[in-house]
Amino acid sequence: MLKYSRQREAIKRFLMNRTDHPTADTVYVNIKKEFPNISLGTVYRNLSLLASLGEIAKINCGDNSDHFDPNTMPHYHFYCRQCGCVQDISMPTDFQLDQQAQKQFDGHIDSHSICFYGICKSCMESTDYKNKKIS
Repeated sequence: MLKYSRQREAIKRFLMNRTDHPTADTVYVNIKKEFPNISLGTVYRNLSLLASLGEIAKINCGDNSDHFDPNTMPHYHFYCRQCGCVQDISMPTDFQLDQQAQKQFDGHIDSHSICFYGICKSCMESTDYKNKKIS
């Protein structure tokens, strides 16, 4: 049985109130307000533990940072190449992809993860993006 940890519960509570898929550094900065002596390593260990227990999801969109998501149901993500935000995409998950990939693979496939890439709406509406596009 896993020992109760106030820090781990605070990390989980912080994530449950977010939809922006924060990195460990963002979690650390915010949790440090409640637990000033917490280390970044403790935050990383607790995030990894929560992910291994299936209580949160760890997402990597290729930006060299893991992002954390309280939504553990299968769903797709979008990564903005401009600002680095990670957002959920509301569309049905195609579970047949697993079966199609299985036909091409000699191991066992039980799930998949898809991250779409581009520019988010906020960045597209920014003056910098509009000026860059015009010039």
